[in-house]
Amino acid sequence: MKTKIDANALDLKDRVVAIKRVTKVVKGGRTMSFSALVVVGDGAGHVGFGLGKAQETTEAIRKGREDAKKNMIYIERDENDSIYHQIIGNFGSANVLIKPAPAGTGIIAGSPVRAVMELAGIKNVITKCIGSRNKQNVVHATVRGLKVLKTPQQVARLRGKDVEELLA
Repeated sequence: MKTKIDANALDLKDRVVAIKRVTKVVKGGRTMSFSALVVVGDGAGHVGFGLGKAQETTEAIRKGREDAKKNMIYIERDENDSIYHQIIGNFGSANVLIKPAPAGTGIIAGSPVRAVMELAGIKNVITKCIGSRNKQNVVHATVRGLKVLKTPQQVARLRGKDVEELLA
């Protein structure tokens, strides 16, 4: 069972992944506004992303940061600061393949996925975007993939076995 994460108690860093200028055509002409995709994390397993929209970029970034704090998740990492097993995250037509890597590999990823991995504290991973390269969908697919990640202890509990028996 997932517990609610108190974002105010964490020392969070944020990264702006994308800022888009969007235009709405109304009766009187065009209305310009901005949309900002922001990823926040503490580098120790907590990460979240949010979308903010406003008339000015700074306000859009602030709203995105607040939205990201509301949507935080915790990701378990192994002793190499990598993930436990290979996963594929899906959102829309964006698919993100995430593979564990040995220590010293670093983060091999595009900029949207890299932002999520760095702020989550994952240091050794190989990723590949398959399908859409839309930054918002790629970040969403990455976080969805990380949500379904399971530790060996969780898999052993589901199968009714010991961890040693599972890894043998």
